[in-house]
Amino acid sequence: MYAILDIETTGGKFNEEGITEIAIHKFDGQKVVDKFISLVNPEREIQPFVVKLTGINSKMLRTAPKFYEVAKRIIEITEDTVIVAHNAQFDYRILRTEFRRLGYNFERKTLCTVDLSKLLLPDAESYSLGKLVRSLGIPVSDRHRANGDALATIKLFKLLLAKDSEKIIIKDTIRKETQGELSEKQLDIVRDLPNKTGVFYMHDKDGEIIHLSKSNDIKKRVNQIFTKTNTKSRKLTKDTKKVTFELTGNELIAILKEHEELLKLRPKYSTIPKKRMYSHAICKRVNENGYFALDIKPYRECKETIWLFNSVFSAKNYLYKITKEFQLCEKVNGISEARNNCSGYDNNTCNGACINKESIEEYNKRVIAATTQNSIKGKKVIVVDKGREIGEQSAILIKNGSLVGFGFYDLNYQINNIHILESIITPMNGTLDANYLIESYLRKKRVLKIIEINE
Repeated sequence: MYAILDIETTGGKFNEEGITEIAIHKFDGQKVVDKFISLVNPEREIQPFVVKLTGINSKMLRTAPKFYEVAKRIIEITEDTVIVAHNAQFDYRILRTEFRRLGYNFERKTLCTVDLSKLLLPDAESYSLGKLVRSLGIPVSDRHRANGDALATIKLFKLLLAKDSEKIIIKDTIRKETQGELSEKQLDIVRDLPNKTGVFYMHDKDGEIIHLSKSNDIKKRVNQIFTKTNTKSRKLTKDTKKVTFELTGNELIAILKEHEELLKLRPKYSTIPKKRMYSHAICKRVNENGYFALDIKPYRECKETIWLFNSVFSAKNYLYKITKEFQLCEKVNGISEARNNCSGYDNNTCNGACINKESIEEYNKRVIAATTQNSIKGKKVIVVDKGREIGEQSAILIKNGSLVGFGFYDLNYQINNIHILESIITPMNGTLDANYLIESYLRKKRVLKIIEINE
């Protein structure tokens, strides 16, 4: 007996979601013999993107039963069944989470129609429910509503059952109730982990660090590792006896800590960074007419390096961005191969450096402004960003264009006085790779502020 299930949720942080709608069809392999469909009051906010996707809003759920009011019916209709869902791991996790809040250990075997489809329909272009059923000519209505998706899953499951002529695949694909779910030991490990940014460390029975990684949500990331089914994740999960963590408050410090500690500790299950993380650079030179030109080259061929990149593609994208932002000339920067003026001159986005019409001094001033943006080369600055808690901020100290270290403070005088700041800084290696990581981050994301140091 099967329980074909679909759940809609509030969205939000991992393991903090609530159910907004549930549909369960008890299926004997031929026909539906019982069903339960209900909206559910999640007693928490629904994320705006979920409202837009499902059409379910808080007003609709005001008078809907709360989960504890439907829990008994869910237990009854799923008893002695295998839960079938499209991406069963998600629906089963959400159900288990809701029951866990009530102090009840809900356990069922599960079968995932995504996994089954990959085995039985290997040539499908997509395994998302909507695209898959459309490609199979299965009618579907009320997409992203629990009952509409559950009915589509029933029709898909019937087709898969018919295709599994030897009945071997279904037997092998039925997961034990704990596969894709956390064991009691793992639940204990994950329970106290924060949904915050930092670096986490997975330890073996001897306390050795066997894996470390940065994450914007430590609890979610560890949970994902524990529920993955590939060989490496299963071995790591088996060997992990404890997880510790350090909060960093923001992603940049987490990136720097992860990089330095991976090179230093070299945990057996972690991917160690390459010796050199960058391959290309944007370089500055003076062209034959006296204008500063920006070129992309392999970093070893660069005489005056401005920024480092891990690919030609990312370097080209950034060069195009700053050329447009600072009204630089596409021809001077090698983006355009026009014989005369570049197209930017015709569009009034270039002031004529390509045909020697713009003042060299004025043009070069803008190049200097562009090349000092998001660059730490030769600078003495403090990169200020969010701290680990309210009222705290972080500081990354850079001197002479090189990383010195990072620290946290809650009083302004601690960063206004360089000697006090240096006393609270945790030292880090100021390598070219560290500089690359900082500049790469600054090119993509914002920090609270960057303060110049006047010693």
